[in-house]
Amino acid sequence: MLEDQYLNLARFVLENGHPKGDRTGTGTISYFGYQMRFNLAEGFPLLTTKSVPFRLIKSELLWFLHGDTNIRYLLQNNNHIWDEWAFKNWVESAEYHGPDMTDFGLRSQVNPEFRAEYLKQKDWFCQQIVADEEFAKRYGDLGLVYGSQWRSWQTADGRTVDQIQKVIEQIKTNPNSRRLIVSAWNPGDVDDVALPPCHTLFQFYVNDGKLNCQLYQRSGDIFLGVPFNIASYSLLTSLIAKECDLVPGEFIHTLGDAHIYQNHVAQIKEQLTRKPYPAPQLWLNPAKKSIFDYDIDDIKVENYRHHPRIKGAVAV
Repeated sequence: MLEDQYLNLARFVLENGHPKGDRTGTGTISYFGYQMRFNLAEGFPLLTTKSVPFRLIKSELLWFLHGDTNIRYLLQNNNHIWDEWAFKNWVESAEYHGPDMTDFGLRSQVNPEFRAEYLKQKDWFCQQIVADEEFAKRYGDLGLVYGSQWRSWQTADGRTVDQIQKVIEQIKTNPNSRRLIVSAWNPGDVDDVALPPCHTLFQFYVNDGKLNCQLYQRSGDIFLGVPFNIASYSLLTSLIAKECDLVPGEFIHTLGDAHIYQNHVAQIKEQLTRKPYPAPQLWLNPAKKSIFDYDIDDIKVENYRHHPRIKGAVAV
């Protein structure tokens, strides 16, 4: 089954990984250098051993493709996966006068009273982002993250490069090119963004009428992040294949630091006891021609049968 690729990764890191410190202070079990391959002809690789909210995956990808870097669009679509980083900017600003939120991410995981206050403050913040466009401009923007790098990479001479549009044009006109690459890792910008890109570079490969994609991901949170990344890049590959009159081939996922956070170990072990269901199928609106024309309702998964959700806190 497609999902065995992911389950084998989780099992391998549990058994062969090394205890390692990290930026968040949570601690991880880490392994460096791992690769998975997903044949998209076998189905869409959305995990079934736990519920994975596909609506969040597609709205985030559309956010990237719009070139957007402000969480307002995500919140308008009830997507909260980037809240933590914008909220951190707010509570560290001079305008914030609420309770002390120092080390708020880690403290909220271990102190129930603090977590209740943290959630109260973050809920107000998210409501304010949606309601107040000026507030959103000041505190909802995450800097030069994926949307900016994909759609308007800033060059040294002041130009911008739309990498997504360019790579689509190259696939259509020169499919044998070995330069079908999009990079999100801009060394000049990594110190000025909320979270330096984890999925740093991806490359397309056309063969026998199929579009293949390989992602290099410098850092992979196996429990929470990697399932999203697998589905997101499989969706991106499928969208671009459709526009270029190709069939989705393989999604190849290469990980640098593949890690399980210490506070996710029990969840991963529970997930490994579950038997996968057959993979769902991806539906794309046949009336849409350009990758930039899709809306939320133009992308669906069908026959998605899954086990219950397993909760886990984000390490910020």
